[in-house]
Amino acid sequence: MPKIELSRVKGDFGFEAKDENGHVVRMDSSPESGGWDFGVRPMQMLLMGLAGCSAIDVIAILKKQRQEIKDYKMVVHGDREAGKEPSLWKDINIEFHLYGNIDEDKAVKAAELSLNKYCSVAATLGKAGADIKWRVFVHSA
Repeated sequence: MPKIELSRVKGDFGFEAKDENGHVVRMDSSPESGGWDFGVRPMQMLLMGLAGCSAIDVIAILKKQRQEIKDYKMVVHGDREAGKEPSLWKDINIEFHLYGNIDEDKAVKAAELSLNKYCSVAATLGKAGADIKWRVFVHSA
């Protein structure tokens, strides 16, 4: 079972979370709510996890199809529920930007498979009610 250890290291809300392999992520609250802007907000980290999870899927799928991926970027925008506690992600928009000699149909299919079948973070956010929309952009290398 994965293990995470969280330690307060700066101010009231500046934390470092460490996994069993020693990888560290910094988190904090906003300065408006008493934080120091020491790290990522925990809810933003969910969007980062979504991007990372899906990126691994998409690149793995395209590599199996012998697509030449020179570079890869994603842009993720999210809107949260207003006036609710907890305030969950409501709408998430993802842009996949792939660079290289890549068949656009294969890239679209890889993104679809990731978000609808393989990515556990997408499934988790979807079950929490988030509406995830996405677009794929293939750019020549």
